[in-house]
Amino acid sequence: MDAFTTGILQRIHATESDLRRARETGDDFLAEVEQGELDDLRRLAAEHGVDVRPKAA
Repeated sequence: MDAFTTGILQRIHATESDLRRARETGDDFLAEVEQGELDDLRRLAAEHGVDVRPKAA
């Protein structure tokens, strides 16, 4: 896996965690910001052919 793929997947994972935490604490503004960031990261990943779907167990 190249550095770009590793980096984008790490950022997506971190942003998903931040989004989950914002929702759990009821911080609607932060949740909206994190969702926007997550959408942008997923779009960027897709543009570069990075599969961000969860892996089957």
